[in-house]
Amino acid sequence: MWSRSENILLERAILMFPEEIQDRWQKIASQIPGKSTVDVLEHYLKLIQDTDAIDFGFMDWYIPSVWGTKEDEEEETRGEKEREGGSSSTKEEEANRLGERKKGASWIEEEHTLFLQGLLKFGKGDWKNISRTYVTSRTPTQVASHAQKYFARQKQGNAEKRRKRSSIHDITIGDLPSSQGGGTL
Repeated sequence: MWSRSENILLERAILMFPEEIQDRWQKIASQIPGKSTVDVLEHYLKLIQDTDAIDFGFMDWYIPSVWGTKEDEEEETRGEKEREGGSSSTKEEEANRLGERKKGASWIEEEHTLFLQGLLKFGKGDWKNISRTYVTSRTPTQVASHAQKYFARQKQGNAEKRRKRSSIHDITIGDLPSSQGGGTL
């Protein structure tokens, strides 16, 4: 079990040691007392799986009812209707109950442009501020996931772009109007 302070140390270490650094996971593990490289990597992969599950709506059932979400109110209404003999299930609700995958909404060009502007201002890794200030329609986790896909696409280079279908990730900071920065990171 990881404590809150160990999770904070992990977050800081991940920021300290970017992906390009050799022996990255050993260096990250060295920042967290009592944790081996295997412990750290397994925990990191579990966190990634959890954030993906949240992004795709697999964890919606986990939100405690004491938070009084809209879904709780709808569920109470549905339960009342079912007790009265009626059925209020839609195909979408039925699919969600059966555990079918709920796909996240695609990013639109406007959101991607705002993401790039936030990236210019706050830099790589400050997903919370980019989400709060620029891409307010997305959570920090969604912004981080989008950034990961964006940087992977950029890393592939121009040679492979000709063979691939176009993607929103092909729009780069250099494509922004000069009044918005247009510089490099």
